[in-house]
Amino acid sequence: MSNQLDTLWYTHSPVPTGLGIAVQSGRLAEAFRPYGTNIQSLRESSEREVREAHYDHHLANSVRHGGNIPAIWAHSSGVQTRVLGLSWSDEVQLILTTEESGVRSIRDLKNRRFGLPKWANVQIDFTRAQALRGLENALRLEGLTVADVELVDYPYGGTYSDDQKQHLYGAEVSLEVSRVSRRNNELIGLLRGDIDAIFLKGAHAAHLAHEFGLRVVVDTGSHPDPLIRSNNGTPRTLTVDQHLLEHHFDAAVRIVDTVLRTEQWAWANPDETRRFLARELNTSEYWVATAYGEDAHRRLRTTLDERSIEALQDFTDFLRRWNFIPRRFDVRDWIDLRVYEQAVGATSRLAV
Repeated sequence: MSNQLDTLWYTHSPVPTGLGIAVQSGRLAEAFRPYGTNIQSLRESSEREVREAHYDHHLANSVRHGGNIPAIWAHSSGVQTRVLGLSWSDEVQLILTTEESGVRSIRDLKNRRFGLPKWANVQIDFTRAQALRGLENALRLEGLTVADVELVDYPYGGTYSDDQKQHLYGAEVSLEVSRVSRRNNELIGLLRGDIDAIFLKGAHAAHLAHEFGLRVVVDTGSHPDPLIRSNNGTPRTLTVDQHLLEHHFDAAVRIVDTVLRTEQWAWANPDETRRFLARELNTSEYWVATAYGEDAHRRLRTTLDERSIEALQDFTDFLRRWNFIPRRFDVRDWIDLRVYEQAVGATSRLAV
């Protein structure tokens, strides 16, 4: 490594990612151990400003693998980052209602009340953006638009970074968690009958739908059109800050190489991978399989394929159209192909 990298900051969303498993399994730390690099978690920092970098990517020498909305917002806002890879793990994306609502199809959503989260003090409200995307894509399937639905805001105070995280028994949990700040206000409104439908995704969505006997109106996450499936998690972005790329290029290659090798290992080890993912999502292996498929281990695949790039552009355009980001940009200009191409050459043999 040409320049000594003292500390590498990493962060990953609590969703299936190659980086997340590389961290859990110790592969990331092992990859950098010969170079004396200290590996530090952003979300476990005691400093709120450091934890906020998970969302705004402001910290130098950092890597992030997770939901693409914060990464898109940061780049659109002028933060100097580059995409090194895109991973696509299809997941359930559910429009949910109650049996009592009378909603049985997408067309029944017309003139109904749809609950949306609205965070007051965050830089980018990714929970609202992903819910609105899921709703818009669902309505589009029946020739409807968001204007055909009455939107009901459910406010949240505080920020996403208020709580420091730590890993207990492999799962990420908050050290000081407020029951009020973490409850799902839209779900409560749905159960009370104040609204007719909400959007939830991933393993916890599948679990909550089962737990409360909710009806699935549509799962856009299983639609054959990738642009209907594209959302905050499809594709997920693997990004680094520009400083890391310019001053520690070899470290960037090593990160991508480690992610690719970890994914190769996952493809050959489905049971252990599912256990890793269950800890990552703080849920059971059953809900991992329900939300991400029996082949969840095969869906861990970081590439820079055309489908992912086109979907990322389509989703970026959606975020601009709804004013979630300050400017539109060409995602191809955001991608640095050099790192991935070099890493693929080094990862051509099977991971061990």
